[in-house]
Amino acid sequence: QVQLVESGGGLVQSGGSLRLSCVASRIIFNIYNMGWYRQAPGKQRELVASRTTGGTINYADSVKGRFTISRDNAKNTVYLQMNSLKPEDTAVYYCRADKPSLGQTFWGQGTQVTVSS
Repeated sequence: QVQLVESGGGLVQSGGSLRLSCVASRIIFNIYNMGWYRQAPGKQRELVASRTTGGTINYADSVKGRFTISRDNAKNTVYLQMNSLKPEDTAVYYCRADKPSLGQTFWGQGTQVTVSS
């Protein structure tokens, strides 16, 4: 069974930084597009950043210039470097792997990020 395990969340003051990691197991990591999503209380889950196998990167407008997604295929890991954090970045952050041609999508269990003002 495919597993995606996030880590690196926590409590940080406004303006601070965090680095999230997502380690994938039981998956051919380098053929999957990887992404980070977040869900704040009372809101829908939204895309934060994604990186395809071909290297195409997308960011939500709200995080452009502050967040950076990267992946290390040798470590089966995708990262999200978050700088200049704001209280509105507070959410549960989820890692996602998808391979549209196979109709497969996998999610991690999420990691809480809380930014205090």
